[in-house]
Amino acid sequence: MWLWLFAALVMLAAVVYQRRTGPTHPLRGSANIGGQRLNFRLPRSAENTRPAKVTIPDPGVQARLLWKRYPMDEPFTVVFFAHETGGGKNALTAEIPPQAAAGKVEYRIEIASQTIPDDEETVILRFKGPVSAPLLLSHILAMFAGMLVGTRAGVGAAFGRHEKMLPWAALAMIAVGGLVLGPFVQKAAFGAYWTGWPFGSDLTDNKTLLMFFGWLVACLLALRPKARRPAVVAASLLALFIYLVPHSLRGSQLDYQQGTVQTGQ
Repeated sequence: MWLWLFAALVMLAAVVYQRRTGPTHPLRGSANIGGQRLNFRLPRSAENTRPAKVTIPDPGVQARLLWKRYPMDEPFTVVFFAHETGGGKNALTAEIPPQAAAGKVEYRIEIASQTIPDDEETVILRFKGPVSAPLLLSHILAMFAGMLVGTRAGVGAAFGRHEKMLPWAALAMIAVGGLVLGPFVQKAAFGAYWTGWPFGSDLTDNKTLLMFFGWLVACLLALRPKARRPAVVAASLLALFIYLVPHSLRGSQLDYQQGTVQTGQ
């Protein structure tokens, strides 16, 4: 029970870490405008079926959003924030027109004489195609179930427990979540089933492939009793290290000039 509890805590920590890191998760921060503190949560990912909405608390003065395609050398387009009231809280909202899948824009917000983020910095937002909720949820659950079972197998091996089926179960879940469901998620979002090795350098796909082969090697080595413990422990540590690499890092990016999607950006 304690081993499963520890594995569950590690998995939950990985979930929280993945939710708070990476280039596609909202940029959180705060700024002092006119003596009041404004907390903001700026989007860095949006579906390309509708404009990306940027919402900030109403500072009581005029605010504008400046955006352009990334990384194009072109002037910024200016959009003024409009007042909206929702959920009992006043807010300002501006919209960025949708781009093709993997297309990126960079934007910043100007309020009075202050810029959000800081001067000379911008927020990078990437558009993606819509992914069905059942597919995305199945992919996520399979990947984190693999993390749970793999961590449990590694902890058990470290304490001398010989549980032959747990490494194989972790391998199966990684295979289903990452190598079967993952490509369908990638295809829906960015138009390609696989952009990792040997076809591209997408870091998320390559992380999945490395994790799969790590567990495959561990499962094969575990057939030898003397190699079982170190192999399973090593595979679980490798998987944990991979989960600590932020999701969507060095992912797909549309080249506006060529009209093609690049990876490893």
